[in-house]
Amino acid sequence: MSAGHNHDHAHPHHHHDHAHDHHGHSHGHGHAGHGHVHAPANFNQAFAIGIVLNTVFVAIEAFYGWKINSLALLADAGHNLSDVAGLLLAWVGVLAGKVRPSMRNTYGFKRATILAAFANAFILLVAMGSLAWEALGRFNSPVPTQGVTIMVVAAIGIVVNTATALLFMRGSKDDLNIRGAFLHMAADALVSLGVVIAGALTLKFGWAWLDPAVSLAIALVIVVGTWGLFRQSLHLLFDGVPEQIDLPAVKAYLETLPGVDRVHDLHVWAMGTSEIALTAHLVMPERQADDAFLKDVTEHLHDQFKIEHVTVQVVRAPFSQLCQG
Repeated sequence: MSAGHNHDHAHPHHHHDHAHDHHGHSHGHGHAGHGHVHAPANFNQAFAIGIVLNTVFVAIEAFYGWKINSLALLADAGHNLSDVAGLLLAWVGVLAGKVRPSMRNTYGFKRATILAAFANAFILLVAMGSLAWEALGRFNSPVPTQGVTIMVVAAIGIVVNTATALLFMRGSKDDLNIRGAFLHMAADALVSLGVVIAGALTLKFGWAWLDPAVSLAIALVIVVGTWGLFRQSLHLLFDGVPEQIDLPAVKAYLETLPGVDRVHDLHVWAMGTSEIALTAHLVMPERQADDAFLKDVTEHLHDQFKIEHVTVQVVRAPFSQLCQG
């Protein structure tokens, strides 16, 4: 989408790129090139399909896990249930992020997507912790299981989880919340694959210890894979600079603008998992910023750094230093 494009707020674009000359300082605010299409309608479809598929699979898996007393199947069913909750969380986050800003919530509920990503990571870590604990207990008292049933049910799981993961793969690169949903599904496919392998080897060699061993190995792999999602979402919750933003490069760009002496009070944070905001004070002792200057800054920050909500305040002298002491 080209920069400077209008978006679906009620205000036309020229209201956002402006300069006021009040007591020697200018203020410019830009929302460049975002039509709030970060979670297209087909993601709603993906969430709905994923939730239905996984709920049906949980019922099948829990029934057979209980029937043949397989920890691997019961643990996988429990984890799949947490995935349904995870998908619902991510979906609620997406829907809440679309709520229009109001006088009480001027950002709307965009941060819901970050909260959903964090909750997804947290649920996944807790689920894997409980799986590992149960698996460790089973080493002392191995339970014989029926390999063929396990393999058939888990093989269905591979298909269900891989199909659901593929629905979210495209959006997982750019949006932490969608990545949470994708990771959940990809993790499930991995668990199911491990269960199939354990079932086959148990059937062939009678290794009862393999069921908990595979569960433990899978738990470890998923914890390692989920840690990045947990850390990044927690970082964004505390208004950290998003990982894809090179803050020194942003500062260097602003400092090289014509007439800019120094940059103060530079802040970059995530409004949600797919929108980034910036505020900065530009010290310009010799010249004032007009609309064209502010528009160029806004468009460059959008095109170069994918920062969509830009607010710059232009001052002749850095009065904000007095506050910073």
